[in-house]
Amino acid sequence: MEFLFNYGLFLAEAITIVLAIGAVLLLVIGLRQRQRRRKGELQITDLSKHYREMQHEMQLALMGDAEQNIWHKRYKKQEKAEAKLARNRAKQGDASSQKSRLYVMDFKGSMDANEVASLREEISAVLSVAKPADEVLLRLESPGGVVHGYGLAASQLKRLRDRGIRLTVAVDKVAASGGYMMACVADRIVAAPFAIIGSIGVVAQIPNFNRLLKRNDVDIELHTAGAYKRTLTLFGENSEQGRQKFQQDLNETHQLFKQFVHDMRPSVNIEAVATGEHWYGTQAREKGLVDSIGTSDDLLIAEMANHEVVGVRYARSKRLLARFTDSAALSIEQRLLQLWQRGQKPLL
Repeated sequence: MEFLFNYGLFLAEAITIVLAIGAVLLLVIGLRQRQRRRKGELQITDLSKHYREMQHEMQLALMGDAEQNIWHKRYKKQEKAEAKLARNRAKQGDASSQKSRLYVMDFKGSMDANEVASLREEISAVLSVAKPADEVLLRLESPGGVVHGYGLAASQLKRLRDRGIRLTVAVDKVAASGGYMMACVADRIVAAPFAIIGSIGVVAQIPNFNRLLKRNDVDIELHTAGAYKRTLTLFGENSEQGRQKFQQDLNETHQLFKQFVHDMRPSVNIEAVATGEHWYGTQAREKGLVDSIGTSDDLLIAEMANHEVVGVRYARSKRLLARFTDSAALSIEQRLLQLWQRGQKPLL
């Protein structure tokens, strides 16, 4: 009996120690994850190397065994010669023969433009090392969204322009409204033939439930200090004065939008394109909204001849719950955008 008691006591002590060690480990892991969430992670990818490797794989796949052996020998010999040459240049401090770099970033914008948090980190990282001959390519996809979010995103891109770093924006699908506000900052805009471009306008839509509440004897009291603290509301009875002020605010925002586009692309007839309409890539080129027609893939491959191409991405760590809710919100947003597109334009 005494043996069983001592064994049980030993087992309890062992379990307590294991639980204590586990708690400490969980605490350490949790602190590290919090630090990562605060800092995020800058991811750098050698896109030139990735493309060369893909090219080599295709070449080898089309060769016979004998050809592959010959190719491997030649390739290894060439690699050794290039590595030796690079070492000698590095020892002598000769950087004149090095290619300039093309930094590639992606921006797939949501309605609230929360992606600007990563964009600002990516641009800061590039500006910290970029040389005058280096360039930036932004692959942009956005139907627009809130004014302040996309205004900040455009301002972040303007940092490159202000530092004299050439910026190219490639649009494969859509750069409309706030998306075009970002695109027009670029020195060059390249759009796919059927990419949606433009929509230089401002829109706001507010439902009002005042009559429904009145029918059910529900009163809503709204108290403000300042004549225009609230113009249109969801539940109160809106006045004509409030509607006029709301429209005035939209017109002023639109005017700021037009002025910004005109400052970035002065050759564009701003009054002709700032109607809220959008155009496809080939039409947008005729109106001066973009500079050339093509896909980002062809552009990237062409630039590899003159630049070392480097992908830059700032990834923010997220909790599991945040990943789930963000994914759900994105799905809902995409569905709403699809419904809007079906009601506005035909689908091919």
